[in-house]
Amino acid sequence: MLDRTPAPPAAWPLVALFTSGYVAPYLLPTVVGRLDAHLPLSPAQAGLIGSVLLLGSAAAGFTLASRIPRHGPRPLARLGLLLAALGYGTAAATAQLPLVIAGAVLGGFGSGTATAVAASGIAAQRDPHRTSSLGLLSVSATAGALYLTLPRLGGGHWLPFAAIALVALACWPATGRLEGAARADRTDRTDRTDSAVRVSGRLPYPRAGVVLAVALMLWSLAQNALWGVSGRIGAQQAGLSEVTLGIVFAAALGAGLLGVTAASALGARLGRAVPVGVGTAVIACCVVLASHARDLGSFAAGEILWNAVYPVVLSYAIGLAAALDPRGRWAVLVGSASSLGVACGPVTGSLLAEGAGFPGMGLVLGGLLLAVAGPMTAVALHVGGRPLTPGSVRRRGGAPAAVLAAGAGTPAGSVPRVGAQELEVVELAPLRARPLRLPPLRVLLLSPAAARRARERTRKRIRTSA
Repeated sequence: MLDRTPAPPAAWPLVALFTSGYVAPYLLPTVVGRLDAHLPLSPAQAGLIGSVLLLGSAAAGFTLASRIPRHGPRPLARLGLLLAALGYGTAAATAQLPLVIAGAVLGGFGSGTATAVAASGIAAQRDPHRTSSLGLLSVSATAGALYLTLPRLGGGHWLPFAAIALVALACWPATGRLEGAARADRTDRTDRTDSAVRVSGRLPYPRAGVVLAVALMLWSLAQNALWGVSGRIGAQQAGLSEVTLGIVFAAALGAGLLGVTAASALGARLGRAVPVGVGTAVIACCVVLASHARDLGSFAAGEILWNAVYPVVLSYAIGLAAALDPRGRWAVLVGSASSLGVACGPVTGSLLAEGAGFPGMGLVLGGLLLAVAGPMTAVALHVGGRPLTPGSVRRRGGAPAAVLAAGAGTPAGSVPRVGAQELEVVELAPLRARPLRLPPLRVLLLSPAAARRARERTRKRIRTSA
């Protein structure tokens, strides 16, 4: 039997979209810092604008979670990049607060759209952890280069917004390698009608998915609460200049490149539970160290070690969300929940810093990270492997689904998950017999004149052959 499972999309367009979607959160410290320095805004108000930007990104993910297969990744990716370029470009071109806020929201929605398309495609990859690691490598390198470049180009709130808009435009050519709406719709119909084994339309692992979404939302909130005020900690508490801060942030993102490279090389050797649980505990210690820093050495140590571990844990968390559903729905929903936490991070960090000071803020955020490390580790232990995709039964052993189900002692209509640490069941929709439809029989009748000409030609051929 032929395997009609569609091939996964190419990795490098997804990496480009991932970079375009994530570069705005990575540049959040300089965005918030320049809004505070160059516009009539308080630190809390500047953090609120950063939160509004990321709320737009989260809203895009929640809106598009189930619509990507229907509309196709290419149109949505192009729409997201266009909105990002238009929104961030508008925020860069004006100093009027209403237009800056509107541009930030529109650009954030565009970034979230690009991230949702990338997350859905990454979940369909044969090795989603490797693709997400490549995406984190790309966005870390891009953000590091911008942190080194922007301070040397002058002041103004417009530079970070313009840089994010240019990144969106630079990623536009990559959308040509994504599927269009018509092809995605044909693939979806073929998958529904021609596959002998298919996954139920309901979201698998509902409890694990909800736990992971809530935990990653709080995890991201804690990360970005510190990230949103890191520039203020370095400038006000550690006494560093903007150029020095840019060098520290670039070095931190460079350490992130090394961390993601190591995680990509390790792959699944350590599983997902150890990197997620232990990595989150290490991040909690780094948050406390960075928030208590009063000189260059301690501030740089906390930021660099934190940024070396943060993308490692994030790459495994993205792979864990992709493992919950091969159609990418949990990946998009969990990513949107993470964006929601990212959106609430800057204003949370600003409020905690004003109320308890930077050291008190670090203690609160470190405690929150330790609290969510347990649920995330539990989900990683529960979900040990990828769920079956349509046609994966044939690729993994050639045995029909009914034979595998009977041999494993699972209920009829179910297939045991391959590679899980404990036996889990994927529900399959019942097969429906379809009537055989033949095309209508058409008979062509010749006119009398045409019949005479045909007989004459036949007689001539007979005489010639004789």
